[in-house]
Amino acid sequence: MTKVKVCGLTNLADALIAAEAGADALGFVFVPGSPRYIDPSEAEEIQRHLPPFLSLVGVFADAPLKEVRLVAEACRLSLVQLHGEESPAYCLSLKQRVIKAFRVKDSTSLKGLGQYRVEAFLLDSHRPGLLGGTGRTFDWALAGEAKRYGRLILSGGLTPENVGQSVRVVRPYAVDVGSGVEEGPGKKDERKVRRFLEEVARAEID
Repeated sequence: MTKVKVCGLTNLADALIAAEAGADALGFVFVPGSPRYIDPSEAEEIQRHLPPFLSLVGVFADAPLKEVRLVAEACRLSLVQLHGEESPAYCLSLKQRVIKAFRVKDSTSLKGLGQYRVEAFLLDSHRPGLLGGTGRTFDWALAGEAKRYGRLILSGGLTPENVGQSVRVVRPYAVDVGSGVEEGPGKKDERKVRRFLEEVARAEID
């Protein structure tokens, strides 16, 4: 079954909606300046009220290792998702499992994947000046090529309207959604969240 991560959560109500809708993982963005940024202390408080068996993912970009380790420990993160220029050695030095994100512009964007030993690769759309949350899709044929390097998490412009097709075409390990289920930056739309999960489940039986 394709896993689902709902990312960019900024409040407990939305986190509970995603959990109750069936999300496998919840993502918190710890990148200052992001419209979905959450202070680690707020994320720490949210995780205290979440049901068990959820994976909690912290999103970072070129943050000092000490900072990542401290936040991961305080927020009890299951995984860290790295969206910057972090090296393979940086990834290996973390205790938590690592998802390494790559922004896909063309086939050359995939050249570095083979250098990393991580839990999964997340492919997002390339848009100058943005590390994620672009709201745009990319050529899913490139995602198919990336699967030979390891588990693939598909991101970038996914919505309730197109996620079913993405699952049918790519067959990724997981899909990741943020802006595609929002009513505004950092505020989720419950109806969209539930429909997104439903469309993923429907695609699995097609």
